[in-house]
Amino acid sequence: MRLKFGRPDLAAYADRFDVPPAAADLGVTFLGVSSLLFDDGDTAVLTDGFFSRPSLLRVALGRLAPDDARIGSALARLGLDHGGRRLAAVIPVHTHFDHVLDSATVALRTGAVLAGGRSAVNAGRGAGLADDRIRVVTPHEPMTLGTFTLTFVESEHCPPDRFPGEITAPVVPPARASAYRCGEAWSVLVAHAGGRSALVQGSAGYRPGALDGHRAEVAYLGVGQLGRQDERYLRSYWAETVRAVGARRVVLVHWDDFFRPLDRPLRALPYAGDDLDVTMRVLGRLAHQDGIALHLPTLWRREDPWVGLR
Repeated sequence: MRLKFGRPDLAAYADRFDVPPAAADLGVTFLGVSSLLFDDGDTAVLTDGFFSRPSLLRVALGRLAPDDARIGSALARLGLDHGGRRLAAVIPVHTHFDHVLDSATVALRTGAVLAGGRSAVNAGRGAGLADDRIRVVTPHEPMTLGTFTLTFVESEHCPPDRFPGEITAPVVPPARASAYRCGEAWSVLVAHAGGRSALVQGSAGYRPGALDGHRAEVAYLGVGQLGRQDERYLRSYWAETVRAVGARRVVLVHWDDFFRPLDRPLRALPYAGDDLDVTMRVLGRLAHQDGIALHLPTLWRREDPWVGLR
């Protein structure tokens, strides 16, 4: 395969950044990578909450720790700092650093619980979160938090998984990126008391048949590294996620360069690590065949992906 330099131009997909802004109480805010804030003005749940976004040089050569200033700025902007809206839970979709690095700190600063598997527990304990603020989830067993019900289904990380395995002991930051092993990868089904539903597939991996029998109107589909797979994999991924849950709208996440801070415009991951152009071409074709709307989310904008689905 010939090496491609540079990165995809997001301007080529400007028409895809068209998820309607939220006018009703229930909305979803994209915060980069697989961080998504679901809130209805009463209860809020957040996947990952990764705001530190250390540089590539720091990740490659140094040790990682939550950036308190960047986390505080993001929480204030979202109204989730002390005295703001109530955050019920922080949910790492798996425990690589670009998902879990800040999760426990966000939980500490907002009063939320950290919900996940054994690896998330050890990441939380290492960051100073007490056991009474950690909830170990049981696969397929619904967990209700205010107006939201979450169901965790075991999944896989997209290949290649550079740091496979579980986190078996507390990770105390600062720590190497390699300390944040993948752990349990989840498909998270989010159901709201008002009847709306969504799938959060934080990594572009899947387990065949795992989501059979589950339903979600909207799929937030992680696509990091997806463009490096062959087309057969992309087709299987679509079938095992979007088609499996009967989603009628798909919003793509985990395509942005997560070494770039959130106070700068998002850009796609470089071709050296992913190829968003391939992803958009193949998934765009599949979405058209299935009559499904395909979108990219807008950073910081509270959106309503359920508009027009009923």
